[in-house]
Amino acid sequence: MDSKEISQIVVRAADSKRANDIVVLDMQKVSLMADYFVIADANSDRQVKAIAEEVIDQVETSDINVYQVSGKDSGRWVLIDLGDVIVHIFQKEVRDFYNLEKLWSDAPMVNIDSWVEV
Repeated sequence: MDSKEISQIVVRAADSKRANDIVVLDMQKVSLMADYFVIADANSDRQVKAIAEEVIDQVETSDINVYQVSGKDSGRWVLIDLGDVIVHIFQKEVRDFYNLEKLWSDAPMVNIDSWVEV
């Protein structure tokens, strides 16, 4: 399974738990860190944790390795390391503060319209 397919599984899992403003950044030409960043936010720590749990469950069901999970206890910013895909799930105000989309503005956004239910 390639990193774009992994990103798609992550996006669908996050969307199923009503994550807000899901964005996928194509990092392949701007960073050696990962191929894709998936970024989303939620309105509460409880929802952040629920989204993170769903993402972890779905990728593990697809036999994708979860290398590390950070921040799940606080529920303000959960980072899930899937190797070539890094998932960031924020509370809204934390996402606004760190503004990863601006920090990595050289990375093109992936069109995910066909990945989520409208």
